[in-house]
Amino acid sequence: MLKQVEYRGWTNNLLLTNGEVELVVTLDVGPRVVAYRLPGGFNVMKNYAEQMGGTGEAAWQIRGGHRFWLAPEDLTRTYFPDNRPVEFVPDGELAVTIVAPPEVEYGVQKRMHLKLHPTGTTCDVTLTVTNTGTAATELAPWGPTVMAPGGVEVIPLPGKAPHPGSTSNAKSPADYAPNQELILWPYFDFADTRWSFGKKYILLRQDVNKGPTKIGLAHRGGWVGYLNSNTLFVKRFDYREGAVYPDRGTRYQTFSNEDMLEMETVGEFVTLRPGESASLTEQWELFGNVPAVANEADVDRVVLPLVK
Repeated sequence: MLKQVEYRGWTNNLLLTNGEVELVVTLDVGPRVVAYRLPGGFNVMKNYAEQMGGTGEAAWQIRGGHRFWLAPEDLTRTYFPDNRPVEFVPDGELAVTIVAPPEVEYGVQKRMHLKLHPTGTTCDVTLTVTNTGTAATELAPWGPTVMAPGGVEVIPLPGKAPHPGSTSNAKSPADYAPNQELILWPYFDFADTRWSFGKKYILLRQDVNKGPTKIGLAHRGGWVGYLNSNTLFVKRFDYREGAVYPDRGTRYQTFSNEDMLEMETVGEFVTLRPGESASLTEQWELFGNVPAVANEADVDRVVLPLVK
């Protein structure tokens, strides 16, 4: 079902639901998903209360929810004020495309396609940017999702393997090569107790008393999760070997401060000629009544059976 509803001061919003999950996207600004929840349940997305219901602001507003950015990050094109009304094009009862006005200043236009599966909680998300200008432009589509405070993020790590020099069945000299990447931002601190770097997972706990921290990964694991108020949000995405990703090869980035935690997929870095487009796809899923996790054993027991 797709219907127009009021939401936190905005009168023009769409509620997309199949009866098992609800998604709310505002039409007064955007593209912007502002709620993703089980019916009557906890909204896993952060909403900045003081920015709800606003429109037409001169400066960019974080607002919360899931937005559509362009990489690499800068203070101009990336932070373009997406504060204008958007249009929508229904695609049956369970899908819609949100169309933003062209960003004339940078010669781009953004579309966000949202599709619920007929049953369950899965939502397919596609972000598409088109070069509407007169010259080629370099960019990567970027999908940050701002999560509500108080949860813990789970990032799976690649499987471990023995050092080839310590085993008799080393396959080739290539066994000595690295198999994962970790990119650190200047305000990251290894002494930060929000982080746990384990054998199987990285855990990041959102803390309302601590400021910014951020890492990036190539991330070939296919999924990340965020558990908050007994609701598990799972974001799934692929990795293409040989593709060029921004910020030293990061397919996935995560940021947290005292207000929220961001789960950010980043698409391939491409050069678009006039009229060409690039897309970023990801898939969301929700699970209810999930116990809290504190360590890797908990993740194996509670989270892994759900995502696998």
